[in-house]
Amino acid sequence: MNPTRVLLADDHALVRAGIRALLSTIEGVEVIAEAGNGLEALQLIRELQPDIVLLDITLPDLSGLEVLKESKKDFPDLRVIILTVHEAGEYAMEALRSGAAGYLPKSAAANELQVAIKIVSRGETYVSGEVSRKTLLEFSKGATEPTHFLARLTPRQREILTLIAEGHSTKDIARRLNISVKTVESHRAQLMERLDIHDVAGLVRYAIKKGLVKVD
Repeated sequence: MNPTRVLLADDHALVRAGIRALLSTIEGVEVIAEAGNGLEALQLIRELQPDIVLLDITLPDLSGLEVLKESKKDFPDLRVIILTVHEAGEYAMEALRSGAAGYLPKSAAANELQVAIKIVSRGETYVSGEVSRKTLLEFSKGATEPTHFLARLTPRQREILTLIAEGHSTKDIARRLNISVKTVESHRAQLMERLDIHDVAGLVRYAIKKGLVKVD
C-alpha cells in the first residue's frame, strides 16, 4: 500500500520539526515537504499534490485559510487538516466552509493527530475537542450567518485582530506576517472602521468576547 503523502506548513521551524518527528512514528505516513509561509505552501501543493496537508492558520505572506481556499480550487479532493493555536469555533466553521477536512488545535494530545490523519484519510471529517460537537452540528445544518463577525473580515484582518488581542506590537505583527508596519496599521484602521471600534483596547475586548483569544 502506498504511504499517505503529507505536506506540513507552519512558520515555526521547531514546531515543524516536532510534528515531523511525531508523524515519523505513524505507520503508512510520509512527510514529503515542509513550508514556512503561505505562498510556499500553495506552490508545493500545486507541485507535489500531497494526499494531506497539515496547515497552520497564521502564516506569513498568505494565511492558512487563504491557502486552503486557493488549493481547493485547483484540487477539490485535497484533504486539509488545519493545525492551529486557534481553538475558537468560529475559525473551525470558517475552515470547514472553505473545504477543510479536519481542525486540530496544537494543544491537542499527540495521539489525536494520528487519529485525525486516519479519519481524514478515509474521507471523513475530524474536528477536535469540545468545539467538535457544536461546530459539526452547525456545519451539518448548513448554518451560515451573513452578518457573522468573521464574515466581515478578511483572513489577514482576522490574523491581525488575533495578534493585537494577544498583545503583540505593530512591529512584532509586521515581522511575524512578513508585511510592513504601514500595512499592519492600515489593516488595524480597516478593522476599527469595519467593526465600528475606535481604539486598540476595544479591539482586544471584541476579540476576547468572540473567543479569538483566551483569558486565563
